Amino acid sequence: MSRGTLFDKVWDLHTVGTLPSGQTQLFIGLHLIHEVTSPQAFAMLRERGLAVMFPERTLATVDHIVPTESQARPFVDVLAEEMITALEQNCREYGIQFYNIGSGNQGIVHVIAPEQGLTQPGMTIACGDSHTSTHGAFGAIAFGIGTSQVRDVLASQTLSLSKLKVRRIEVNGELSPGVYAKDVTLHIIRQLGVKGGVGYAYEYAGSTIEAMSIEERMTLCNMSIEGGARCGYVNPDSVTYDYLKGREFAPKAERWDEAVAWWESLRSDADAAYDDVIVIDAADIAPTVTWGITPGQGIGVNEHIPTVEELPEGDRAIATEAYQYMNLQPGTAIQGTPVDVCFIGSCTNGRLSDLREAAKVVQGKKAAATVKAFVVPGSERVKQAAEAEGLDTIFEAAGFEWREAGCSMCLAMNPDKLQGNQISASSSNRNFKGRQGSSSGRTLLMSPAMVAAAAIAGQVTDVRKLL
Repeated sequence: MSRGTLFDKVWDLHTVGTLPSGQTQLFIGLHLIHEVTSPQAFAMLRERGLAVMFPERTLATVDHIVPTESQARPFVDVLAEEMITALEQNCREYGIQFYNIGSGNQGIVHVIAPEQGLTQPGMTIACGDSHTSTHGAFGAIAFGIGTSQVRDVLASQTLSLSKLKVRRIEVNGELSPGVYAKDVTLHIIRQLGVKGGVGYAYEYAGSTIEAMSIEERMTLCNMSIEGGARCGYVNPDSVTYDYLKGREFAPKAERWDEAVAWWESLRSDADAAYDDVIVIDAADIAPTVTWGITPGQGIGVNEHIPTVEELPEGDRAIATEAYQYMNLQPGTAIQGTPVDVCFIGSCTNGRLSDLREAAKVVQGKKAAATVKAFVVPGSERVKQAAEAEGLDTIFEAAGFEWREAGCSMCLAMNPDKLQGNQISASSSNRNFKGRQGSSSGRTLLMSPAMVAAAAIAGQVTDVRKLL
């Protein structure tokens, strides 16, 4: 029985049945696929002689392995070429819509579905990518899944999942200038820990969240997974509807009003029962930078790297590992840490609003000569819109490289990689060891505006000084 949260309502509406294991067999309304986790799934379908049950509910693009400098085919990377070729063939064979390079619709999977209106409130969404939680910004319930689950969704349009508890994370108040959604999510993960959300769906609420644009909400939901949650969402409201109206796959004409009324009914009830409630004051959130090897190891830009003694007992072992890997000294300021590479992009922060905020910081300035700085739009549409506004010109005049759409240096399954023990100021979502392509490379996560500021200064700096 529903407890009145959006999560419970959507879960109940999509329940096909209860399995002997106690898990729910959940219908998936939209399945997004890309070149990395789908080839083996299609191979498993062929082995079993299975078809794709609802090809019209599956959408494919290529993002992880595409080069962002030259996208000429065949790719120089033979494995990357094999992967995109396999996706092209699988989509043709099974009748799946594929947004390939040059289509005008290609890009990071969690950027292209929302911008086309495919992501809508009340949907269940799955993709073989951890950051599928992004789509929760629209009031959808979205899960990152593994390759065998990709196979299951292709074959049956369902997933076997255990129902989650729901934690309401309420953020109230006005964010200070220079503080963005990325800082909010890093602050939450710092407070609750990278395992704090295990077994939970996160419902983000409060006046701070209500004031956010849909793209800011996407940043917030994107990193729910980094806090251990299985998904994160924001209740749909006028911000959601204004964003969706008129997009290709959004309801049209008289169906629009019907859809909005339906979406409104799915919002969490005022008396909804939650398993946990956390309340955060927006005034406590500063521009945030990670110093370690998990997204939970973050501090305000004006704070010092914590010493072992300042940390809870359970956090000390991973902190000691982080000090050694990052070669940063506990007790010292994070501000002033030199950076070698500055990357603006990813499914967390590669949207048009992200690029606009970064462009405000760099306009009329020059990146430090010691820094390699580059901007990777999240999709071909984002790139086109940014160029129409002249953002590419602003970045290039400041010494930044302007690239083609793709995942790029978020996870470096492409030519964009750190070298040696370079330090990267990155607007992406993970700072794990080796995440950006070098086994000794070091990643500092921050907002796109903070990355832009670091590029200008050649070191970690407080973006508020440049605004």
